[in-house]
Amino acid sequence: MSEIVTAGLLVIGDEILSGRTKDKNIGFIAEYLTNIGIDLKEVRVVADDEDEIVAALNALRHRYSYVFTTGGIGPTHDDITADAVAKAFSVGIDHHPEVVARFRERWSDQDLNEARLRMARIPDGADLIQSATILAPGFKLSNVIVMAGIPTIMQAMMDIVAPRLKSGARMLSDSIRANAREGDIGGPLREIAMAHPDTIIGSYPFMDEEQRPNTNLVVRSRDPDKLAAAMTAVKEMLANLQVTR
Repeated sequence: MSEIVTAGLLVIGDEILSGRTKDKNIGFIAEYLTNIGIDLKEVRVVADDEDEIVAALNALRHRYSYVFTTGGIGPTHDDITADAVAKAFSVGIDHHPEVVARFRERWSDQDLNEARLRMARIPDGADLIQSATILAPGFKLSNVIVMAGIPTIMQAMMDIVAPRLKSGARMLSDSIRANAREGDIGGPLREIAMAHPDTIIGSYPFMDEEQRPNTNLVVRSRDPDKLAAAMTAVKEMLANLQVTR
């Protein structure tokens, strides 16, 4: 069995907490990491406050294989993620010459103002996450991956950084529509979960096409044989439930 690789996600920004901006990154990152064999274990959302960002980074980076951050690497005064990362690692931060050179190709001396130059400040020792289509880069320092908050740019950065990451065995899944209420299957489902400890079984209630309560059941495991065994037990339980009705 391959090593289990884990991740935490730190979403940074007052605009997320205030509701002015609706986050579109968490779901994408969760699915992306699952598909490459990395388990997203925790998501935190913090304000544009350096001490709060540093505290969250230090907690997450010692707990998980990787920490991904989104937001706070733009040109404005409240874009302080790079400074917070440098502080968390106790390293310096300065304008990266390669990034500054790219900016000079894009902007004139007059347009390359202090605000835009803020986006070229990279902590010492970090590797850039950039491409021809990404003007202001993200970066990777140790196990922390810093990305933009704008979804399209963040997604491009994920594609760039993903090949550099170690990954573990992918989590496999199978699902079935129960055609039963969640409360009707809670007891037997618990027994199946206890009998198959190497699987994760989730139940997700919804209203079906006829506006009746129904449930989707999802079984997950890294082992295909154990996944199949648990799913067989779930199907048998549902079949017996229908017979006794």
